[in-house]
Amino acid sequence: MKIVVQVKLMPEAEQAAALSVTLHTVNEAANWVSAVAFERGVPREYELRRHTYGELRARGLGAQAAQHIIKKTRDAYTTLKANIKAQNLEKPGSKRRVKAETKPITFRREAAQPYDDRCLSWQYDAQTVSIWTTAGRIKNVRFACSPDALKALREHRQGESDLIERDGVFYLIATCDVPEAEQYEPDHFIGVDLGIANIATTSTGHKAAGRGLNRHRKRQFDLRKKLQAKGTKSAKRLLKKRNRREQRHAANTNHIIAKTIVTEAERTSAGISLEELKGIRQRVRLRKPWGHLPAEGWGRVALHSWAFARLADFIVYKARRAGVPVVFVDPAYTSQQCCECGHIDKKNRPSQALFTCRNCGVVAHADRNASHNIARKGEAVWTAGRESRVPATP
Repeated sequence: MKIVVQVKLMPEAEQAAALSVTLHTVNEAANWVSAVAFERGVPREYELRRHTYGELRARGLGAQAAQHIIKKTRDAYTTLKANIKAQNLEKPGSKRRVKAETKPITFRREAAQPYDDRCLSWQYDAQTVSIWTTAGRIKNVRFACSPDALKALREHRQGESDLIERDGVFYLIATCDVPEAEQYEPDHFIGVDLGIANIATTSTGHKAAGRGLNRHRKRQFDLRKKLQAKGTKSAKRLLKKRNRREQRHAANTNHIIAKTIVTEAERTSAGISLEELKGIRQRVRLRKPWGHLPAEGWGRVALHSWAFARLADFIVYKARRAGVPVVFVDPAYTSQQCCECGHIDKKNRPSQALFTCRNCGVVAHADRNASHNIARKGEAVWTAGRESRVPATP
């Protein structure tokens, strides 16, 4: 299983200057390669190399760096083609689609540059790296990371690492191929219901309330509106900084929630049952009152900006590392069905938070009721997917 480990570089002043110049140079070269590729109809990597490699070497770039620039550019066009095919850039003729199809891909000055083991070497005991730059190879560049990240790098790092710059700080992003734990046979399943008012509610009683996070995001939303209205260069710079801060905060929240759920499942020898995420933004509705926020404006932003899939991805990869079984189930009627008697009725949900069964009279929190339904479906999916233990017919 592949995971990403990020380490922070702590270079001296001269080393930082060399790294900054290197990123600017390689990305400027990548923009030139992109223009050539666009003019020639985005040829295959081998043909693109034939048209650009000599010029890149003439610009003073190393052989490996030139190869990585060409590959990075070609991969960017491959990704663009896949996004267009999947209609992630809207329909043909839309402003966004036309802009993507009629201009060469451009790279930011601080965009990531891949490094292989010929250009980058790690000294784990000293926590330093030796890295190629346009000013020559610089050694003893210190890096900082957690003990767990250092252990993963030492034991499982494979392939290339990316050098990036964010707000004047340099990071190396390495890929580690970590072995998965052996999956055990679960005694039962924990159902997880995802939402906005409550980010995640489990059938064991854990509830990750969204009130604090939604307040934080509402403050960020209001600040963005003010900065966008101001429109100055400093306001735009602060907007980018604030956007990254909110992304980090949301990712950290998702990590904490996922770890809590997986740890509980591992401790109780349970599996985890999640809803299929397709169409979740249509299923999760904005009801009034919902945190006293209107359906339009901020409420609409809150719904469509929350990373449901990312939380599910965190749960899945943490579960795989721990050997916890995970299944995905059909979410149909999980919010309308009574977990006690099985009665399905839209009227069972008089409000966003309340579930009242019209058949047996059970009153429960709506998300808790849904999580029990998801858990039951998970057990059915797991049982149906297991290998038959019935002896073969003689």
